[in-house]
Amino acid sequence: MANLSRPIVIFNSRGEAGAFLVYPHLFNLGGEWVGWVTPARDVYSLLGYYVGYLTKDPRILRKRNPDRIPERQTPISPPEKFYPPATSPLAPLMPELTYDIVDVLIEFPDALHTGDSGELRADLD
Repeated sequence: MANLSRPIVIFNSRGEAGAFLVYPHLFNLGGEWVGWVTPARDVYSLLGYYVGYLTKDPRILRKRNPDRIPERQTPISPPEKFYPPATSPLAPLMPELTYDIVDVLIEFPDALHTGDSGELRADLD
């Protein structure tokens, strides 16, 4: 059964499209699954590592020096194939970030990697 949810474009602070959300799954611009969002708006990589939080802008942000990093979560089930839209809407006006907050899609783009890459992936040996 096809997912009938309309994708939400996730922007970076420069106003560029950086990901798509078809709740709860996050996809990169090529349509590959890279993570998921919890009901509390926390963002995890597809391996279950905490990445940041989703704002209403919508952006994926995190504290530069977090007090506590949430524990690794059990990854959710992979989504059905996603075909990204050919065009994206213009980004809304977004407030400036304070020094203690970073934009994950700009500062840590590898935090949301595909299943066949990523430094936290288990070795094949």
